[in-house]
Amino acid sequence: MSEPMPGPESIENALPHEFDHTHSDVSGGWLRAATFGAMDGLVTNTSLIAGVGGAGVAAHTVILSGVAGLVAGAFSMALGEFASVSTANEQIEAEVKVETRAQARYPEAEQAELVGTFTAMGMSEATAEAAAAEVHNDSARAVNIHLTHELGVNPSEKPSPLVAAGSSFLMFCIGAVIPLIPYLLGYESLVAGLTVGGIGLLVVGALAASFTAKSKVRGAIRQLAFGAIAVAATYLVGALIGVGIPG
Repeated sequence: MSEPMPGPESIENALPHEFDHTHSDVSGGWLRAATFGAMDGLVTNTSLIAGVGGAGVAAHTVILSGVAGLVAGAFSMALGEFASVSTANEQIEAEVKVETRAQARYPEAEQAELVGTFTAMGMSEATAEAAAAEVHNDSARAVNIHLTHELGVNPSEKPSPLVAAGSSFLMFCIGAVIPLIPYLLGYESLVAGLTVGGIGLLVVGALAASFTAKSKVRGAIRQLAFGAIAVAATYLVGALIGVGIPG
């Protein structure tokens, strides 16, 4: 059942567009890591299964390879995300120190710089001077405002390395286990594994597109196409190596 529209009184007490104008949280870092993890898990393990299966090995070897790829890939993704986000946050913290020193040594020049930024945004000279003076009454706020405008980052809204690592680990595991489902259910069929992996790529591509204004169909087809390239290349390598392995 759809929610009822807010009444006139609630609309009057709300901020402009508050009742119908909301934004997703794009600063937490979890969505990028989760999407990347799911995509990578699907593409990596579907390709791995294709390569190993293309070499003509037994189903047990395919399952072993897939599980090993899942574990290794999940930890690799999680550790990579943690290191990447931590490094980015440390870089932001270093810039905070640089800006803090600059404001301590040259407060008037930094305030004048902010006046220039505000006037470039369309404020009048008088309004910009008043706004900059008010901002610089709070040194921590001034640092945040300067870095937000100069570097495009807000030091108070840094993503969490643990959240990025955790979401990446979980979604990689989910993505990587999908092409293994037929084997785990007893269907020793490479075609079945690749088919399920392809369906997973379509679903994940559509889900990722649902967080944006892009077409879900386009997102699904794009992800399937990217995955198909990796799967085909890996299968070819596996088939060529398999031919050279003595029976």
